[in-house]
Amino acid sequence: MTAKSVDVLLVGAGAMSTALGTLLKQLDPSLDMMMVEQLDHVAQESTDGWNNAGTGHAAYCELNYTPMLKDGSIDTTKAFKINTAFEVSLQFWAYLVKQGALPTPRQFINPTPHQSFVWGDENVAFLKKRYETLSQSVAFKDMEYSEDPEVLRQWMPLVMQNRSPDEKVAGTRVRYGSDVDFGSLARNMAECLNRSENFAMKLGCKVKDLVKQPDGQWKVEIKDLKSGQHETVVAKFVFLGAGGGALPLLQKSNIVEGNGYGGFPVSGQWLVCKKPEIVSKHLAKVYGKAPIGAPPMSVPHLDTRIINGEKALLFGPFAGFTTKFLKQGSIFDLPKSVKMDNIKSMLSVGKNNMDLTRYLISEVLQSHDSRVDALRKFFPDAKNEDWTLSYAGQRVQIIKKDPAGGGKLEFGTEVIIAEDGSISALLGASPGASTAVDTMVTLVERCFADRMASPEWQAKMKEMIPSYGQSLIENPELLRTVRKYSLETLKLDENYE
Repeated sequence: MTAKSVDVLLVGAGAMSTALGTLLKQLDPSLDMMMVEQLDHVAQESTDGWNNAGTGHAAYCELNYTPMLKDGSIDTTKAFKINTAFEVSLQFWAYLVKQGALPTPRQFINPTPHQSFVWGDENVAFLKKRYETLSQSVAFKDMEYSEDPEVLRQWMPLVMQNRSPDEKVAGTRVRYGSDVDFGSLARNMAECLNRSENFAMKLGCKVKDLVKQPDGQWKVEIKDLKSGQHETVVAKFVFLGAGGGALPLLQKSNIVEGNGYGGFPVSGQWLVCKKPEIVSKHLAKVYGKAPIGAPPMSVPHLDTRIINGEKALLFGPFAGFTTKFLKQGSIFDLPKSVKMDNIKSMLSVGKNNMDLTRYLISEVLQSHDSRVDALRKFFPDAKNEDWTLSYAGQRVQIIKKDPAGGGKLEFGTEVIIAEDGSISALLGASPGASTAVDTMVTLVERCFADRMASPEWQAKMKEMIPSYGQSLIENPELLRTVRKYSLETLKLDENYE
């Protein structure tokens, strides 16, 4: 049987693959593309609304993006990087809304103030220093800071309700933060792709193997999980955007750039409240400081969520350990990922991260009472019976070789690209979906360099992302312009100045 040939094969149907597929289809509608997803529906793993925090990560409230250095200064490097990356996402989504490729904004993104809240003298001093440092820039100029309980009560009523008047507290707020239903966003992008020519969606199918051919293309074996039938696809370019499933596929590809990578799976849980009388009193994403030893994905926050039009409150996440790489994965995922080229790195990480190990053990052993006790630090009047436990998605943190020959645990995202640009994989977790567009733009520049250099692709990229090719950090006026455009189009803040 003759193998089907495609220009682009997208593995996984989540935030990353749908963003990349949409970008490429906008740049060249004639590209022949296929998307393969092992589940029966699009965006049902980490991208699904209930499997993530839904925060449009812009570094407005996430305190782990601005660590305090030994000299007492605030390191803003990551905050500015994430802030400008999210601006790229907003511009692209705004473009798609105007083109009719995405529905009305309220179906996937809602205005939700981003706030930070801390207590205790040391933490208050940190938050004030963070505010003073960030608010000097245009990117964070609208950040507000207060230690006044009355002001904080207006910003976050539940958090301040019946709190001791003697407690030293402080908070910051950016009014035009957002809650993003990434599942809805990805499904709408996938629907738009499905309506386009030269696009095929393969649901309930799994990539079993991929082999580089002498002509530089990839021969990919796909199995239909219901019928058991196999299909062979030959692709000029392959993107492994399968969340936790990307690492095993990267290892199967045998590209040298993937050598040494391992994965450390961490599961997540949320406390969820859907009682209208409680949910209606909180409209914000309120982030605190992570416990010592906790991974960044475990920064505690009390969130407004709007998923499929339904409002709820989430608190967490509470971390746990599992050997699965996907929520619907196998308990053998972790042991099967151990190879000769990464075993030293993985053992080194296990030995050097005992704080994380102890933290995960303590999280796994928590009772419902202890989880609600943690919630009461954010919502003093929280009652056990108003909250239920929900299981979120899996996150596979990156393990890679370090220069000393051991291993290093990374908590961000990383794109691995073969030297010839014929295959790429995305590993890691947060900020993930929020910065997917920026990440995929960089991938297109590297893997489609010849096409990207053409005047047609350059012009189209600037149409989709007005700030393309320019630095939002170095050009404050440009940032003001594109932010106003995005916030107005997506109806996040129509009065932005």
